[in-house]
Amino acid sequence: MRILIANDDGYFAPGIAALVRACEGLGEIDVFAPERNASGTSNSLTLSLPLTVFEPRGAGLQGFRVVSGTPSDCVHIALTGVLTQRPDLVLAGINNGANMGDDTHYSGTVAAAMEGYLFGVPAIAFSQVDKGWVHLDAAAATARSIVDQVLAGHPLGGEPWLLNVNIPNRADAAALPRVVTRLGRRHASAPVKRQFNPRGEPIYWIGPAGDAREAGEGTDFHAVATGCVSITPLQVDLTDHAARPLWAAQLGLPQV
Repeated sequence: MRILIANDDGYFAPGIAALVRACEGLGEIDVFAPERNASGTSNSLTLSLPLTVFEPRGAGLQGFRVVSGTPSDCVHIALTGVLTQRPDLVLAGINNGANMGDDTHYSGTVAAAMEGYLFGVPAIAFSQVDKGWVHLDAAAATARSIVDQVLAGHPLGGEPWLLNVNIPNRADAAALPRVVTRLGRRHASAPVKRQFNPRGEPIYWIGPAGDAREAGEGTDFHAVATGCVSITPLQVDLTDHAARPLWAAQLGLPQV
C-alpha cells in the first residue's frame, strides 16, 4: 500500500511527524506538506504563482517534500505531477486543534484529505481537539488504530470515501469510545479585531470562531465533549436536492 500524508500546519509541525511515525509499517509513505503554516486556507489552489517543491534536510524528514503553497496544492501536485505511483490512501494531519462543525469549510487539513477524495482516493483527516500538542503520541496511536479499523471493515479499491476524525487530547485517547457523527454548527465568529500599523493605517485580525450552537447528541461537538473520538463521514456534493423542485416551480423552469 502507498500512503500520501499532508497537513496544513507546515512540514515542521509535530503533528505530521507523529502521524508519519504512527503509519510506519503500513506501506510506502510519501509526505507533501506546506512550507509554512497554511491553516484556514480551505480548498484554495495557487493559480497565479508558480510553486516549488523541495526535499528538506534534517532528522525525521526523510521522505518529506515541501511545497510553497496550500494543503490542497500539496496533494494536487503530488497526485498530478510528482508521484509516479498513485497512492491508495491519503491522510491529513494531525492538526493542532479541532476541525468540527463549520470549521470543516475553512480547514486546510480537511481540504488536503478532500483533494485526495476528489481524485478518487480514500482519505482521512485527523485533528486533536485542543491546541498545544498535549498527548500527541496518544493521538497518533489513535489515528493508526482508526486507519487499521477502517481498512479492515472497508477495504480499498471501491468507491472513495472521506472521513473527518477529531481526537480528544487525552493520554487514553486510543481507548476512548469512537462514535460516527454528523457535523454540528457554530454561532457566528467574533467580530474582527481592529488595530493600527506603525503608519497609523487600520489593520484587521479575523476574530475567533464562535461557540458551538448545534451540539446535541449525534454531533461531533457532543462526541468529544463526552469523551469520545468523533468520526464524521463527509461528502462534497453541495447541491440542495430538496430545494431543486421548489426553485424550478418558482422560476418556471424545467428540472433536469
